[in-house]
Amino acid sequence: MATETEKTTSTPHEADSHGLIRVHGARENNLKDVSIEIPKRRLTVFTGVSGSGKSSLVFDTIAAESQRLINETYPAFVQGFMPNLARPEVDVLEGLTTAIIVDQQRMGGDPRSTVGTATDANALLRILFSRLGKPHIGSPKAFSFNIASISGAGAVTVERAGQKVKERRSFSITGGMCPRCEGRGAVTDLDLAQLYDETLSLNEGAITVPGYKGGGWNSRLYIESGFFDPDKPISTFTKKELQDFLHREPTRMKIAGINMTYEGLIPRIQKSMLSKDKESMQPHIREFVERAVTFATCPDCDGTRLSEGARSSKIDGVSIADACAMQISDLAAWVRGLDEPSVAPLLATLLHTLESFVEIGLGYLSLDRPAGTLSGGEAQRTKMIRHLGSSLTDVTYVFDEPTTGLHPHDIQRMNGLLLRLRDKGNTVLVVEHKPEVIAIADHVVDLGPGAGAGGGTVCFEGTVEALRTGGTVTGRHFDDRAALKDTVRKSTGTLEIRGASTHNLQGVDVDIPLGVLAVVTGVAGSGKSSLVHGSIPAGAGVVSVDQGAIRGSRRSNPATYTGLLDPIRKAFAKENGVKPALFSSNSEGACPTCNGAGVIYTDLAMMAGVATTCEDCDGKRFEASVLDYRLGGRDISEVLAMPVTEAEEFFAAGEAHTPAAHRILQRLTDVGLGYLTIGQPLTTLSGGERQRLKLATHMADKGGVYVLDEPTAGLHLADVEQLLGLLDRLVDSGKSVIVVEHHQAVMAHADWIIDLGPGAGHDGGRIVFEGTPADLVTARSTLTAQHLAEYVGA
Repeated sequence: MATETEKTTSTPHEADSHGLIRVHGARENNLKDVSIEIPKRRLTVFTGVSGSGKSSLVFDTIAAESQRLINETYPAFVQGFMPNLARPEVDVLEGLTTAIIVDQQRMGGDPRSTVGTATDANALLRILFSRLGKPHIGSPKAFSFNIASISGAGAVTVERAGQKVKERRSFSITGGMCPRCEGRGAVTDLDLAQLYDETLSLNEGAITVPGYKGGGWNSRLYIESGFFDPDKPISTFTKKELQDFLHREPTRMKIAGINMTYEGLIPRIQKSMLSKDKESMQPHIREFVERAVTFATCPDCDGTRLSEGARSSKIDGVSIADACAMQISDLAAWVRGLDEPSVAPLLATLLHTLESFVEIGLGYLSLDRPAGTLSGGEAQRTKMIRHLGSSLTDVTYVFDEPTTGLHPHDIQRMNGLLLRLRDKGNTVLVVEHKPEVIAIADHVVDLGPGAGAGGGTVCFEGTVEALRTGGTVTGRHFDDRAALKDTVRKSTGTLEIRGASTHNLQGVDVDIPLGVLAVVTGVAGSGKSSLVHGSIPAGAGVVSVDQGAIRGSRRSNPATYTGLLDPIRKAFAKENGVKPALFSSNSEGACPTCNGAGVIYTDLAMMAGVATTCEDCDGKRFEASVLDYRLGGRDISEVLAMPVTEAEEFFAAGEAHTPAAHRILQRLTDVGLGYLTIGQPLTTLSGGERQRLKLATHMADKGGVYVLDEPTAGLHLADVEQLLGLLDRLVDSGKSVIVVEHHQAVMAHADWIIDLGPGAGHDGGRIVFEGTPADLVTARSTLTAQHLAEYVGA
């Protein structure tokens, strides 16, 4: 019997033999037939220079196919409401498990979305207040700023015993939404003086809104409407005339024989301009909107978004508005002090959620913080809250640089969380550059050897120890350490900040030296961004380059974003004696079949949409006749397919010599984007690439002070050296550079360091050190000092 049992246990069960995720022949984006095997229930880190194909392999191939297969299990009706996912370019994908993607996409910018609503902490708080709040005002809906209070009454017909009887019924829903601001916390008002000049008549051009001047249809609509005399100054309008001019409901009418809809000026502007994203507006319209619209805290709810009733119900003297405004670490302590057996399970769940925030390093946030104001790293960590207490096992968690925006002190905490997810029996895939995270990996996949067309192959697979001796770019730079400078530059002046109290800053006075490389550092939430972005006095000639997303469709590319396409089009037009518009794929030169997109999108309703290369232009986006025009032996489509480095040589000299284009291309090379093709869609760029693209466009600005927000985000160890060289060149050319940064290499390279802390939230907001990096290492007085000393081996 014993022998029989031994025989059974020695043979592994068939179900236990699927321990690998197998990828064979992946060709997504720049991947070149990549084939790898990734161990399950282990922590695998994918590394490689920016643009080497890490995201293409992890997100666009493995995670995308997992999500697509899960979506296919839903009924066709449900799939119709889900995003259409095309099958990735790969021959074989085996051993996939459910993928949970925790990326760095900023959270939705909906004005009613807050940290509390995004993590369900608000839902739990609302139930708590509806049970324990005194006075009792209603169900959890009464504490929600997304639900308005409504009531109604009327006659209803009901059938009783075969007879129809009319009855009067009334209903009411008590919601917690502030009626004045509709749960937004802020009210917007239009400054009427910016819309029209009341001393003039309509015929004299009283309307000053862009697009409403000069006799166009917009101005004719008001002049010929017949509701008021167009020769009468607006200041003399009667009450009814002013109401018709500013607020009239849409009304159909004929003007010059054409059917048109008349609408009051204010609703018309709100629909046409104020409903759009400010970033996507033309500069002159954006300038008008910023001038005409004033944003102010709602006077009725004082910015809490809640109605008076919701604010009146309290537990131990604390209303739900007070609770949401507390720092989460303080709120956790308050919840811990509530002793109510009737809601014990609810309190336990709420406390677990709040403690997860503290554990992940976000205890300094408050639940009423708008979700759109979180940085990429904060948004990613907020999304992680849901997964920390999850009972799921055997799923694949995919992280995109989870250490972005984290101080070295916080990275150790993040490492612990990644290992905890793995130890629960999950597969954890991490795209990362930081050596501290690579060091904890069970398995490392290094992609490269270069970026763009020079990458897309697997250079190394194995353990961290083998990576160090593997001879790849990552292996060679793995133990790189930037040394402290022997001599630092002397400042040429100072930028004075006095009494800064933005967010958690506690009346900070600081002099930021100019003419040098100044680094502002401190733990996440210590007040760095508040100091640099929120407190630098206006008019200081500051050029700010942040990590915000670049707005643009799949037609936008580095050439259009940087203004490079204008000199190129003009050079082609001059050479061939034709109009520049012919060389735009959005204008006259566009292929008529695909409208200049290069691909034709076929929407297959509930199935994944398909993008096929346009057969008429072969994906070149231009009409065939346009491609006959050449500059330096190349047509416009061949120029747009060039990498930046090749295009820089092409426009530098010879027949195609174009100084304006060459200058822009040089700046793109300087920021380390030489591998991008100038016609590559902006939607395919990583976060680090987007920031460096912005930096390249701003390098031509006249401002003397550059503020960079974590420029090392998404940069490989090898690229950090190039970035330090670029920062040095900027300073040596007479600019002042202020960098908000956590990377120790940038700290070590600085001329001056300003360290904020000592903690996050209300435990931070103070200057804990000002001086040179060498003095900081010697003092070892702060968390930053300890990590920097360890980094430079002092």
